[in-house]
Amino acid sequence: MRRADRLFRIVELLKARRSVVKAEDIARELEVSTRTIYRDIADLGISGVPVIGEAGVGYMLDRDYILRPLMFDMEELDALLLGAEMVKCLPDVTLSKAAQAAVDKISAVVPERVMAERAETVLFSFASKAGQNFTVDFSQLRHAIRRKYIMTFTYSKDKGEASSRRVRPLALVHFSPHWLLLGWCEMRNDFRNFRLDKMSELVTLDEVFKAERGKSLSDFLKKEEKARA
Repeated sequence: MRRADRLFRIVELLKARRSVVKAEDIARELEVSTRTIYRDIADLGISGVPVIGEAGVGYMLDRDYILRPLMFDMEELDALLLGAEMVKCLPDVTLSKAAQAAVDKISAVVPERVMAERAETVLFSFASKAGQNFTVDFSQLRHAIRRKYIMTFTYSKDKGEASSRRVRPLALVHFSPHWLLLGWCEMRNDFRNFRLDKMSELVTLDEVFKAERGKSLSDFLKKEEKARA
């Protein structure tokens, strides 16, 4: 994380918590040393950010300090924060941390009275006690989609039959209660959806696929739209 980004995140964390936060907790959140946080807090003070507190006790931000204007109505806040809570339930540590960072950013710039009113809203999302029955790495799939790496895996059908697949991963799709991998299957020479809980032995190849007409996500979406017309 760049220093400028880290300083901004510290301000967001202090603004979002609205109470004293220990340097150790900030350091743990940002994955840096406590000494680095002490130095960053000092730099924020020099730059004019009103951080109150001291080493060994904790820090908080002057409640009158405003980062930048940002306005949401209550329905928008419900949608954003509930969505973030649902993402935090995913078996993806990186996305979970990003969701929490998003919540901190929103909480930091929304007026305290609005956040207090939103806290009365009965909308929650919790991870199932049974957990996500995935046998593959969600983060690995997401990374391969973004980098356009070809993947191989074993796929088991409902009848217990298994087959080896070589796929161009295109998107992760949630059809409750299941997560699916949408991809171009080279075995079937067509688009296919694969349930994550039926995939195993996932391997990301060091092989990047190039966009080809008829095999992209946009082609799939056009095909689906035409089928629904």
